[in-house]
Amino acid sequence: MLTKRQFYINGQWVDPATPRDLHVINPSNEEPCAVISLGDQADTDAAVAAAKAAFPAWAATPPAERARLVRKILDQYNARLQEFAEAIAMEMGAPIDFALSDQAPCLPWHTTNFLKAFETIEWVRPLGPQAPGAAVVMEPIGVVGLITPWNWPVNQIALKAIPAMLAGCTCVLKPSEESPLNAMLFAEFCHDAGIPPGVFNLVNGDGAGVGSQLSVHPDVEMISFTGSTRAGKAISKAAADTLKRVALELGGKGANLLFADADDKAVERSVRRMMENTGQSCNAPSRLLVERSVYDQTVAKAVQVAESIKIGPALEKGPHIGPVVNKRQWDQIQGYIQKGIDEGARLVTGGPGLPEGFNRGFYVKPTIFADVVPGMTIEKEEIFGPVLCVIPFDTEEEAVRIANDTPYGLTNYVQSGSPARANRLAHQLKSGMVEMNGKSRGAGSFFGGVKQSGRAREGGIWGLEEFLEPKGISGYDFTVKDAAE
Repeated sequence: MLTKRQFYINGQWVDPATPRDLHVINPSNEEPCAVISLGDQADTDAAVAAAKAAFPAWAATPPAERARLVRKILDQYNARLQEFAEAIAMEMGAPIDFALSDQAPCLPWHTTNFLKAFETIEWVRPLGPQAPGAAVVMEPIGVVGLITPWNWPVNQIALKAIPAMLAGCTCVLKPSEESPLNAMLFAEFCHDAGIPPGVFNLVNGDGAGVGSQLSVHPDVEMISFTGSTRAGKAISKAAADTLKRVALELGGKGANLLFADADDKAVERSVRRMMENTGQSCNAPSRLLVERSVYDQTVAKAVQVAESIKIGPALEKGPHIGPVVNKRQWDQIQGYIQKGIDEGARLVTGGPGLPEGFNRGFYVKPTIFADVVPGMTIEKEEIFGPVLCVIPFDTEEEAVRIANDTPYGLTNYVQSGSPARANRLAHQLKSGMVEMNGKSRGAGSFFGGVKQSGRAREGGIWGLEEFLEPKGISGYDFTVKDAAE
């Protein structure tokens, strides 16, 4: 078992002010795989103080130099990719092949896209020809608190820490206590890349402790949070007293509209996307809305695909899904499955209990409910597990109404062979993102939602600008070389 009790503060690994051990549980076998310490107020204060002290020099560092140092983080990643992926697999249950192909590579993918977007920032820009001598200067907001989840851990670290540092901010990261090991490796990457002391800091802790402490800290100018809508609301309220900027990326209940003219791969694509990462993705297409003329055959095909998905331990190679992250999550998913049965949805595959052949580990059967009626609990609430709800519709208007009748608005999906229909629906669906016919978001695009999915825009130029503030200046002489550039 790994011992990882220290925090990364001001360029050093330091002991917690008051040790408070927590075992990190391997969800594949329910055994402890590491021990960490949860931070308290003294640790949070030390990390914020280090970030505050480092901010003036880092903000004044030329953008090209910040980019050079951030680029060196990728060298560390490339040297330690296997170790990085194994940590993710062990602590949160992503199968090792999936961790190597999808989870870990989020770091170079987002970093590369941020670096490209970073080159386009005009740090000092004229307001416009209508206002000679008026300038807008883009400046880093200051010390930022980063609170990241366990389900796509390095994805969220990359979407927050990389643009924050590029923008000239200094930061304190509180990763999920369920999956802290990859974050601690990221801290090592930053250290070995030569990121100056205090620019990046890490304190492990839980939401009630370090998370809340960052949210109310007077020296933290911004909180960037990814997690549940419930927690996002609490952070917004906590941050209000100090008028922090708050960027929230929260839950989802994605609708996937499948029409009769969809291509032959649409059903398989839809089911596999839902079951990916064992359904633990806020943008999972968890509501499959199917045109009635192809409803029965779609349900039959979906069952066939779901029953072909294998289940196995995270460190076992091969194409399978792993466990969900912990016992609490497993119990919650089981409760939703039972609720679906009790409320009259038709269980067509999967169901409650452990899969056949498993007596340990937090494994969930890939589960599909058909004949789900809008308003059922499993149709309304985010399950965050491998559970798909299938709902019939008769008209395009009905499909849009069902899709939009949710407090969430992260990602919706369209499967149709009609470009005109796909474009029309993309405008009508109320969400921050719409993916059509299996086309994933392009390089440099943002990730973010509307309504109770939060309104963060993480990725590309939008993700960089979240950490910048515009300053308006009048009487500016653009003939003078500006140090900010």
